[in-house]
Amino acid sequence: MTRAGRIPVFSPTPAQPGELWPAKAFVGELVPFAATAFREGHDRIGVELLLQAPSGTLSRHSMSLLAPGTDRWQVELVLDAPGAWNYRVRAFADDYATWRHNAAVKVGAGVDVELMFAAGSELLGRAAADATRPASERRTLSTAALALADTSIGAAERLALGTAGVVAALLAATPLASLESIAETRTVRVERSRAGVGSWYEFFPRSEGAVRHADGSWTSGTFLTASERLADVAAMGFDVVYLPPIHPIGRAFRKGPNNTLNAGQNDPGSPWAIGSADGGHDAVHPELGTLEDFRAFVARAGELGIEIAIDLALQASPDHPWVTEHPEWFTTLPDGSIAFAENPPKKYQDIYPINFDNDPVGIRAEVLRIVRHWIAQGVRIFRVDNPHTKPLDFWEWLIGTVNEEHPDVVFLAEAFTRPALLNALAQVGFQQSYTYFTWRNTKAELEEFLGALATDTADFLRPNLFVNTPDILTEYLQFGGPAAFTIRAAIAATAAPTWGVYSGFELFESVARPGAEEAIDNEKYEFKPRDFAGAAAADRSLALYLGILNRIRAEHPALRQLRNIRFHHSDDDSVLVYSKYLAAEHNTDGVADAVIVVANVDPHSVRETTVHLDPTLFGLPAGASFEVENLVTGAVWLWGEHNFVRLDAFTEPVHILAARPIPEAAPPAVPSRQKAARRTPQKTQKTQKGS
Repeated sequence: MTRAGRIPVFSPTPAQPGELWPAKAFVGELVPFAATAFREGHDRIGVELLLQAPSGTLSRHSMSLLAPGTDRWQVELVLDAPGAWNYRVRAFADDYATWRHNAAVKVGAGVDVELMFAAGSELLGRAAADATRPASERRTLSTAALALADTSIGAAERLALGTAGVVAALLAATPLASLESIAETRTVRVERSRAGVGSWYEFFPRSEGAVRHADGSWTSGTFLTASERLADVAAMGFDVVYLPPIHPIGRAFRKGPNNTLNAGQNDPGSPWAIGSADGGHDAVHPELGTLEDFRAFVARAGELGIEIAIDLALQASPDHPWVTEHPEWFTTLPDGSIAFAENPPKKYQDIYPINFDNDPVGIRAEVLRIVRHWIAQGVRIFRVDNPHTKPLDFWEWLIGTVNEEHPDVVFLAEAFTRPALLNALAQVGFQQSYTYFTWRNTKAELEEFLGALATDTADFLRPNLFVNTPDILTEYLQFGGPAAFTIRAAIAATAAPTWGVYSGFELFESVARPGAEEAIDNEKYEFKPRDFAGAAAADRSLALYLGILNRIRAEHPALRQLRNIRFHHSDDDSVLVYSKYLAAEHNTDGVADAVIVVANVDPHSVRETTVHLDPTLFGLPAGASFEVENLVTGAVWLWGEHNFVRLDAFTEPVHILAARPIPEAAPPAVPSRQKAARRTPQKTQKTQKGS
């Protein structure tokens, strides 16, 4: 028994490594379907995709050779409905294409002329006899077959009649196939758009509206006061708000400011130390309000176009009801005590980790109950804390079970861990994942990292490019000043379809706790109300820019795709250049969309350099001149393959440009610098060949 097939088909994609689980996509994603196919000798083959939508509708799509000599065939399609899409790749001998090629060579050289015409006439006659073809098509093919056999017509004319555009088009649309092979069926699981596209904003509801009194005590913010913050978040264009744990917090071993071991009476403790006499994972902290208040908060967010994501942190405070009701769910040490969480040398005395090997049936039932409980409150997104410290098969089971009941539920993995484990969490079901983006800052690092996200892991891992978290304040942000915050936000918002910001980023919060890569006076351990309005009034806020970034994302569908990033060259090792392109046939409005990003990744400098672009990567002919519009300032420039740029880290470190063909009726664009200065309040200069 052979497995290769007469026309071998290998490595169909999209597919997960090992093909243990289906490949993943999201509604509206442009997915490249590809396969390697070839045959012996020089005869031509055809390759097509047979695609079945979740509705059962079947469609066929011709695949094209990616590059000569690669034997790799591809077609790109937008998957526009959630559910399981099944596909097969069919390869076949293309008898007409083989004859057409051979006839052009031999007839032109005067070799086997009549033999080639006889073979061609037979092929076209065979096609004309195909009763499945329309009558008009059959007549056209029959006429061409007779012409090839007519020796009274000159050889050149006969060849033209047999290979004419209309004949070639008919036989390209419905090829003359033989010796076919069809690969096994594979599946792409398509999930709702939010699984792959979103702008996230994280804040602690207890800090929103919190008030400190003269005696040092606090009145916590509530879901009601936090709901007042939602309008500002929506105004910045964010469509997901993520809340750290909202449950009761334990008193035992409660952490104080900056992770100190002894909390004072007024210290609220870490929200991740879940559980007290007030309840566990299915309760809300009484100072935040009630379940009814939470549902009202979710409803208000929905009115503003925002979804609420909550934290799923599977661990317990020593005060959690689980500790007395289910002590078997934890690890008991030889001295009878319960092991607390640690990541040596770090210790988390306020947290008991769950031992998933003790009573796995009971633990699974309880976690599923909790997730269903919050789904019933209107939650459809869960950010999962430290999933890499729990068994992989548990997540495969939980996410599979929940998505079977609720296909719209999204799980985000906080997977700052080894690459193999990070990838595996995505493979078994997590819809999104944190990544190493926060630690990739140089041009070379970003090109390698973002390129791999768009290619190597795109069939199963969807990155969420958070720029900061309560745990992560990188050296780049600590010492890069406002420019660093601008640069990181611009890249995160344009390089991937999902990105995120933790509250305080827009205020340039950059002071770290000594010896740690996290903010001092960390909000994990204390209330932290912020004066967003005052910062904006004093021009010390990035909120307006974040809103511009999200507006650009909303207006440019190319930025809502993962796989389409393409890198270009600059003469400066600190100037990163990439484009994102969506062809007109893949865009809902029928218009091509091309965005170019040029970023100075050195937040301490002014960079002047030449950017070298390949216009074919964003839908324009090689060597073309084209118009670019700065989507932040409104400036318009005439660009080509080689362009001078000046990026001042202290004023405008990033260009985000829409590239368009030059309007045919437009006069030559040679605007003056003075005219540009009047048009753009940020003093962006406008020239014919640069910026």
